[in-house]
Amino acid sequence: MTICIIPARSGSKRIKNKNIFLFEGKPIIYYAITAAKKSNLFKRIIVSTDSKKIAKIAIKYGAEVPFFRDKKLSDNFTPTYKVIVDCIKKIKSERIPYHFCIYPTSIFIDKNDLKKAYNKILKLKYNFICPVQKFISHPLRSFKIKKDSIYYNWPKYQMTGSQDLEDFYHDTGSFYIYKTSALLKLKDHKILPPKSTFYILNKLSVDINTLDDLKLAKKLYKKIKH
Repeated sequence: MTICIIPARSGSKRIKNKNIFLFEGKPIIYYAITAAKKSNLFKRIIVSTDSKKIAKIAIKYGAEVPFFRDKKLSDNFTPTYKVIVDCIKKIKSERIPYHFCIYPTSIFIDKNDLKKAYNKILKLKYNFICPVQKFISHPLRSFKIKKDSIYYNWPKYQMTGSQDLEDFYHDTGSFYIYKTSALLKLKDHKILPPKSTFYILNKLSVDINTLDDLKLAKKLYKKIKH
């Protein structure tokens, strides 16, 4: 058994109260908590928050809020790993071999992906696993815009077909798994500690940061359900 930590601070800038914004009749954080519960992987599901309102909703749907996060760890600049380390130390779970971080806006997260990713990191004995997806449009053939003109970011690839380029992947912004001993040794802002691996997420995933992201997520969610 392991522990799930859901970092859900207040004060989101682009979508007010993003982590508890209603999505298809439920607060957004409900989906992350529910997937964690359904996976049956976790000894505890902890929400790290600085908000009494978020805490109340998290507890309603089956998570624990054993403490309130310090304000100094609740700004836009605090890296996620510091929030996870803070939680580990406060709940004294340093001896638990692995900890999950599930982002509260992970609407499309699936219990089976959580299980498969966990099995992979256990098998490989790595320190960190990051779910990724392949870029639909290759970044090496992307443009930059200046006033009324567009330019290739990498002109040398403008005549190269995307099928001839190496696949590029991006972080899905859904969840991470950390080996606890390695996480506690991190001293800088690096996201990828030594011995990091990946889990290819084949399902839909939307990293919700803006109202446009939210609209896209709603369209995709309705498409899946119908």
